[in-house]
Amino acid sequence: MRWTQLFIPTLREDPAEAELVSHKLLMRAGYIRKVAAGVYNYLPLMLMVLNKISQIVREEMNRQGAIEMLMPVLVPAELWQESGRWQSFGKELMKMKDRHEHDLILGGTHEEVVTDIVRKTVKSYRQLPLILYQIQNKFRDEIRPRFGLMRGREFIMKDAYSFDRDEAGHKISYQKMVDAYYQIFKRCGLDSIKVESDTGAMGGRMAHEFMVIVDTDGGEDVLLLCDKCDYATNLEMATSIAEEIPQDSHEKPMEVVDTPNAGTVEEVTAYLGVKPTHLVKTLLYKADNDYIAALIRGDRELNETKLKNYLHAITLDICDGVTVAQLTNAPVGFAGPVGLSGVKVVADTEVMKMKNFVVGANQRDKHIVNANVHRDFHVDAVVDIRNAAEGETCPACNKGRLYSRRGIEVGNTFNLGTKYSGSMNAGYLDENGQEKTIIMGSYGVGITRTAQAAVEKFNDDKGIIWPRSIAPFDVIIEPLNFEDKAQQEAALELYDKCAKTNIKALLDDRNERAGVKLNDADLIGVPLRLTIGAKSLKEGKIEFKARSSPEVHLIDQTQAVWTAEEVLAKL
Repeated sequence: MRWTQLFIPTLREDPAEAELVSHKLLMRAGYIRKVAAGVYNYLPLMLMVLNKISQIVREEMNRQGAIEMLMPVLVPAELWQESGRWQSFGKELMKMKDRHEHDLILGGTHEEVVTDIVRKTVKSYRQLPLILYQIQNKFRDEIRPRFGLMRGREFIMKDAYSFDRDEAGHKISYQKMVDAYYQIFKRCGLDSIKVESDTGAMGGRMAHEFMVIVDTDGGEDVLLLCDKCDYATNLEMATSIAEEIPQDSHEKPMEVVDTPNAGTVEEVTAYLGVKPTHLVKTLLYKADNDYIAALIRGDRELNETKLKNYLHAITLDICDGVTVAQLTNAPVGFAGPVGLSGVKVVADTEVMKMKNFVVGANQRDKHIVNANVHRDFHVDAVVDIRNAAEGETCPACNKGRLYSRRGIEVGNTFNLGTKYSGSMNAGYLDENGQEKTIIMGSYGVGITRTAQAAVEKFNDDKGIIWPRSIAPFDVIIEPLNFEDKAQQEAALELYDKCAKTNIKALLDDRNERAGVKLNDADLIGVPLRLTIGAKSLKEGKIEFKARSSPEVHLIDQTQAVWTAEEVLAKL
């Protein structure tokens, strides 16, 4: 393909809207253009990348016996109402009505649709196991679309669904998908790790995420790993064994004290001369239609996912200042559990071990010292609702220490059990003619996310560095002056030879300055560059450079394609 035959609108400057390096580079290099918040055009180079990733996914899914199909984007509400997710999925579900006022959704995932297909067609144990998958555009109404393709409202995903007779069969299907995922991301040039994760709106019994580790802000997820064993989990699910904080042996009398203009943990502890470990924060939330007071030690961070899961809530929102004042008769920063009414109190497990701690007094500029659970206030539930922290002891091996890394989620796997097959009556007859419920699994790979994750992982100050397996082209041929007859002939000869050896080449035939052409070549990230200049050409040489290396080599013009083949085979 010639550059002048393609549409590659590169930019010289970073777009103001882009925050992540990968988002900036995909915009600058002419891969994507924004249509609306969270919605993008995939330009020709990006489509080439996405098609390559999709093909890798297809090959590995097919290798595991999965069968490709295509389901509709437009889905009737009745199916989601039948499964119970019409209400529970939350505001991310894109809902609409047709001209007949029938409720519809734009599919963000297809458990209901595929379960409906299977319950209508699978009747016997002889038809199981079955794994169906598709590659399709998905829609989710993200509250804050951001980071380009990382968190969009429309994206491309591979979603697969397994159907088995029993748990033993499901374990086999689940492992097949896990094996496929490791191979998919390896072939895309990405090292991935599997971590335990929250099941979220998908539901089910267990879930894992496949993460690409990055050292940039693009790693939206915080992961905790053990330095002694293979424990690895998303922060949302992480637990730990924390060091015990020494406590007083006896309860002291509770006392209300003045804390003028001290509403934060830092301000209160500094004013009272105590450590954050001896203060309990009272955080007020609205969970669906109920108000919750979450109690957590002053130096800890609340894990909203753990709290939401315990409450089985669809929505969980922290209360604003007006609501806090209505519930406590005090501004934000002075809430406490003593005397608090009309609110369910959920305490973290660490709080129950504390004595003589500081809490808000539900009065402006006042706190309580020497508060104690049971004596001074009632707790409705005791639950682990804190974030585990680096340096704490691993809960799996009880020996190692936890450390954190940042990751980008590129895939997920869910053990759904009978969540959908049970509510939607998807069953089969076993060998004895007995009716049984199908055991299901759900498995996703973010095609567009994987592409941007690769850019977030592989780049430098000049641009993208694509892994060869998903790059739009293998080689870019750069005649510095395409109007020069000798350079043009050499470039066309190389281009023809590449075509004959199945090397996908991009010929930069633009009438641009040499600096512009070389900068653009680095920006778009093609793995190899063959540069043809007047001086080197007179000596029968051309410049050979791998995008991932700073080294530039002069090689014989006649050996260029052979050398490219050899190097590409190693990338």
